[in-house]
Amino acid sequence: MFTTLICPYCIRAKMLLKAKGVSYEEIDVSGDHEKRAWLVKTTGLRTVPQIFINEESIGGFDEMRALDRAGELDAKLAQPATGAG
Repeated sequence: MFTTLICPYCIRAKMLLKAKGVSYEEIDVSGDHEKRAWLVKTTGLRTVPQIFINEESIGGFDEMRALDRAGELDAKLAQPATGAG
């Protein structure tokens, strides 16, 4: 999950994942122009959080919450990592 220090949606995303008992890697892009540029190039978005599950960009908190409400988030989280990279 790509985040910044002061980001209420980042906090909400982390709370949702913690509530589900899911561990995650947090990558702070505050002031890191290289990581931010990569994120924009990869997702087309400048906002945070940008959440990846098994290297698939799912969007931000709103998109993750929508997946959860639709009953699809748990299945995505349960998929084994691809191991690519």
